[in-house]
Amino acid sequence: MAVTGPPSPQTPTPTPTITPQETAPIGNPIFARIRIANSSDVPHLHKLMYQHAASQRLTHIFSATESSLSATLFNSPPFQSFTVFLLEVSPTPFPDGPVGCHPPITRIVNLDLLIVDPESKEFGSGGEAVVVGFVLFFPNYGLFSGMPGFYIEGLYVRECYRKKGFGKMLLSAVAAQAMKMGYGKLDWCVLGWNANAFGFYKKMGAQVFEELKMCRLTSDALQAYESFS
Repeated sequence: MAVTGPPSPQTPTPTPTITPQETAPIGNPIFARIRIANSSDVPHLHKLMYQHAASQRLTHIFSATESSLSATLFNSPPFQSFTVFLLEVSPTPFPDGPVGCHPPITRIVNLDLLIVDPESKEFGSGGEAVVVGFVLFFPNYGLFSGMPGFYIEGLYVRECYRKKGFGKMLLSAVAAQAMKMGYGKLDWCVLGWNANAFGFYKKMGAQVFEELKMCRLTSDALQAYESFS
């Protein structure tokens, strides 16, 4: 019978290299800036507003034009009438200093994965920056509270940038401005079928008034009152 020799020594299992947590890279940083929009932003705003209408299934009532936006949006100082916060992102830091008459809000967002933006050229806003979304708001008044507030007419973030915290940034910017001005509330409407939006706003602390319904006079119904005065 053949004699079996001692078994060959096993090759040691290599020990994985572990990078200390404090020196490990934290995702993919992207730089975000919220600033007040101006008339030069109208082409981007018009595209964003149309996309917003499409996401709300309301393109059949979309009639805004770049000319109508230019003629109506920028006739008053910010926060006294219609105001638009524009959200931009860039892979590199934005320049320091004010943009227009109101200091911008800047943040660094660490992403798990880089964002592939198929519309980056269409929404380019200078250098490597691109426009991501907007929020349009204006003052209103609380009849029962006796306090002024803001009404948000529309908030929109382009699809490839959603669920990254950018919508929350826009809403937070309006809420922060309301607090700076001593305002007492922030109102907006949500379409009844949009469960995702309801969930998002509830997480931010919003109260939903199920019993309220929106009413509107427009087109012929509004024109019928032209001779009243």
